[in-house]
Amino acid sequence: MSLQTEIEKYFAAGAEAVDDSGAMQAFLELRTALEAGAVRAADPDAASPNGWRVNAWVKQGILLGFRLGRLQTSGVELSFVDKDTFPPRRFAPGQGVRVVPGGSAVRSGAYVGRGAVLMPPSWVNVGAYVDEGTMIDSHALVGSCAQVGKRVHLSAGSQVGGVLEPVNARPVILEDDVLVGGNCGVYEGTMVRRRAVLAAGTILTRGTPVYDVVHGEVLRAEGDWPLTIPEDAVVVPGARAVTKGQAGVWGLSVYTPVIVKYRDEKTELSAALEDLLR
Repeated sequence: MSLQTEIEKYFAAGAEAVDDSGAMQAFLELRTALEAGAVRAADPDAASPNGWRVNAWVKQGILLGFRLGRLQTSGVELSFVDKDTFPPRRFAPGQGVRVVPGGSAVRSGAYVGRGAVLMPPSWVNVGAYVDEGTMIDSHALVGSCAQVGKRVHLSAGSQVGGVLEPVNARPVILEDDVLVGGNCGVYEGTMVRRRAVLAAGTILTRGTPVYDVVHGEVLRAEGDWPLTIPEDAVVVPGARAVTKGQAGVWGLSVYTPVIVKYRDEKTELSAALEDLLR
């Protein structure tokens, strides 16, 4: 049977799979494939309306690993306790990944491509895919199953949300050459297209409308369609007035992201500065 079929079978078996050696073998095969980038929680798919296909069975396999795992201690000077099915990853120089000393960690079952840099402290969770040349800066988080493209820059304090349940939920997707400013947050299956720029402090969620003042439209998540930031868009934190009830009397406003422009030569110059850090 295919790995997908095996994972789906053992996941459906529930607690009965815990003592089945075949279940552990299938999970370990999946974990190895995830770390090699051969299997992903979501794949680029030209046939899909939004260009991506979610692989729910991969998340089933990760949850299976938590079900099969037993708590174990690790660490020397500091003591840690976690499931033995998800130990921290270790990298060799030949893999071309820089993990700078100071408290960063990559969980087993995550892929990190050649040329990626992890500044301390940062965290990459299980099922995440971090492609070649990406910079993950200090205090940045890449959540479970998040898909991060090539040459992405996650600035200090930024968070890319994770998702394991429900298993058919979309992960966050950042396509190639996206620049994420400091203290940004991208959550709940939001998709950020190629070369988009999120200014410092921008928060994107499924329930957050984004106002595109360049094209005069409001972008929202609808049904199975995620909140999608267009290619080359430059998004900044903004506010919109609340006019109903007492809020209008008090002059209140609420946060909203705003697309103020699309990338140009000036944007390219500022984004190119990150190459000096590699």
